[in-house]
Amino acid sequence: METPRTGPSGETIDTPRHRALGSASRVTILGLVRAAEGGVTAAEVAAQTGQHLSTTRVHLDRLAETGLLVKARASGGQPGRPAWRYRAAAADPAPAPYRALAAALLDQLSGGGSDVREAAARAGQRWGRQLAAAGAEHVDPVDSVITVLGGLGFSPRRQSPEVGETTQVHLYTCPFLELVGQNPDAMCGLHLGVVRGILEHGGGSGESVVLEPFGAPAACVVRLSAPARPAAGGRS
Repeated sequence: METPRTGPSGETIDTPRHRALGSASRVTILGLVRAAEGGVTAAEVAAQTGQHLSTTRVHLDRLAETGLLVKARASGGQPGRPAWRYRAAAADPAPAPYRALAAALLDQLSGGGSDVREAAARAGQRWGRQLAAAGAEHVDPVDSVITVLGGLGFSPRRQSPEVGETTQVHLYTCPFLELVGQNPDAMCGLHLGVVRGILEHGGGSGESVVLEPFGAPAACVVRLSAPARPAAGGRS
């Protein structure tokens, strides 16, 4: 087992992370991802660098494994299995009171043979109903979603919708960021399920909810078919 070294100012040097940046190609790729606020796919990085797509994927996944990048599937709400989209990890992930619970759930789901995202969504629905029941009651179901997600540390913000559009809530922080890095499908599925459960507790249906990782610059996007009444202070 390698012992972490200590730098001149007393900080611990993360040697796996430094080894990952020992490649000029990975340093270049990290810079490209950090410059793209909405994240990038491996194909987009390969097009910019001229590298083979498979080589680019290896570099991106290495950066994700060391915590420098986070990856999630961004579909734009379209059917099918979308490509991974990579985004730079936040320097200081927000604290979360339910981190241990989420980590235990991730361990359990990782050992199962079923669709991890769907299994996580079902667990999240139960969790969401419990969180909504324990919190403040709201007439507007979107207000309930914002209250619960705010308590979990997602920094949610309701957007002003265009006429005829679904309601959008942008999530500007992820309190489970390192767990997303371990298993993006499971954690994003869990968060989707939580929103569904909150809406179900209020008597609505959560089946039409879409959670879009990196759906907006610097934010993940929750799309709901709930009433689109702007909340006070919720405009961005």
